[in-house]
Amino acid sequence: MAAETTVDLMTFVPKVTFELIPIKNLVANQEYQRNLSESHILRAAKDFDLYQINPVKVSRRMGINYVFNGQHTIEIVALVSGSRETPVWCMVYDDMNYKSEAHVFADQQKYVKALVPYEIFMAHIEAQDQKYLIIRDLVRSYDLEISSTKAPGTICAVSTLEQIYDKFGYHVLDRTIRLCVGTWEGEINSFSGNILNAIARMVVIYGDTMYDEVFKDHVGKFTVKAIGRTAKERRPGALGYAEAMVIAYNAKCKNRLSMKKLYGKNYDEEIDEDQEETDEGNGTE
Repeated sequence: MAAETTVDLMTFVPKVTFELIPIKNLVANQEYQRNLSESHILRAAKDFDLYQINPVKVSRRMGINYVFNGQHTIEIVALVSGSRETPVWCMVYDDMNYKSEAHVFADQQKYVKALVPYEIFMAHIEAQDQKYLIIRDLVRSYDLEISSTKAPGTICAVSTLEQIYDKFGYHVLDRTIRLCVGTWEGEINSFSGNILNAIARMVVIYGDTMYDEVFKDHVGKFTVKAIGRTAKERRPGALGYAEAMVIAYNAKCKNRLSMKKLYGKNYDEEIDEDQEETDEGNGTE
């Protein structure tokens, strides 16, 4: 029998202590640190959640506590608490030098798997968060499901659904899905972020001057691929899709939609159309 190898399991445990250290006693001005993002700090402070605060990683050298992971965390806590006397939990390393700190800082996100929109959405469902339950139930009312992968009867453009709901409300999202389903009868590619954003844009801009039956009849004469080809010839993102749909809608139509209104100031441009294209490309949407 081969001799058993004894493994010291403590070699896999970081040599750290956990301490509550006042923010005023932490230093985060090393050259390897990134610049503080004031907008990030303000945004996080606005939605402050004590359960989202992670321990700050600190390297103690020559009696000084150098933060190498958590510089934004300490600024957020200082802002919310109104004092740099506020203590934060720190993982304190006593065996690091400046070079090892910089190396760890550079690689800290190397093996972190970011959550995709679907995973975030479903976690909110498990938490019974009202907004997400409303969006899910609305999608289900059309015999559809929210999914992480494309399949018949599913919508993968999770962040698009949420953005439309946040910016324009329940009724715009409802009409957007209804028009999409009625126009292409659930065709698998018809629920992309660009398609949904384009329809939402038209719903907001044209309102009741755009007739649902005309939209479904005229735009539905073109396949999703045909709409996409026309969109690419005109301009990138959802705006190109909206232009393609307006052209299709106006064909042999007495009550034509004004193309110029697509660029009017009444429409809130804050939906990030370029990001939607990126989401669709990575398989999450």
